[in-house]
Amino acid sequence: MTRIYDCSVESEHTAGMRLARTAIGRGALVVIPTDTVYGIAADAFNPEAVKRLLEAKGRDRQSPPPVLIPSVATLQALATNIPAPVNDLVEAFWPGGLTILLHAQPSLSWDLGETKGTVALRMPRNEIALELLSETGPLAVSSANRTGMPSAIDAAGAEDMLDTSVAIYLDGGVAGLAYEAIGDRPGDTSSTIIDATRFDSNGGTLVIVRNGVISRDEIAAVIGDALAPEATAPELTAAEASAVEASAGSASETTTATAETDSLSPASAASETSTD
Repeated sequence: MTRIYDCSVESEHTAGMRLARTAIGRGALVVIPTDTVYGIAADAFNPEAVKRLLEAKGRDRQSPPPVLIPSVATLQALATNIPAPVNDLVEAFWPGGLTILLHAQPSLSWDLGETKGTVALRMPRNEIALELLSETGPLAVSSANRTGMPSAIDAAGAEDMLDTSVAIYLDGGVAGLAYEAIGDRPGDTSSTIIDATRFDSNGGTLVIVRNGVISRDEIAAVIGDALAPEATAPELTAAEASAVEASAGSASETTTATAETDSLSPASAASETSTD
């Protein structure tokens, strides 16, 4: 029977973490708290587990999930062509509410869906999430909700939507309290998403593709002119739009992403978000 484990109680924390590790290892799904919203997690290197995650949310391969990582070092292992401004942002805002879309290392043996060679990465600022990540390695994590429903900010809310499709729920209290809700949607505490795939050796800019808990002003203070001006930022690519959709998942968010561009185009729409 599916159970919520209260991680504020030492005995439940210990049992919940042990069972969560075991569940991830066998390809099952686990709901975890993050610093932004609750996420539904699966082994990023297990295609069947990722498929279960998408099915639990009511999505298909056109909306692959972001990946949460335990450390900055993991960023180098999973992504390639990392621009210097990204390193500056990571130093300033990780762990925290910033998701970065990058080119994935081509040698990786994973299948997150129709990613078009990209991956959305984030290091969360939550001790429970980081503890699990340190033991399991990178996890495919999307917001803990059914598509079209608001992102869960507590374990009970996640269970109401996902029920027995998830093996273990880790309860870390209400998510998002460390941030001001400054995203595109009222009360939203989802991560900000930046696309770094347009930046190469010839230059370019980083593009904010979803406003979230890390503000444009905060980002601009770190990377200056490397951030595309808001008024002239290019339309979202398919990869960016799916990252927006997969990372938070409320109905209003999906509407926002679609309105900005013809995003979820038939060809792909490769996708934390957040999970997160």
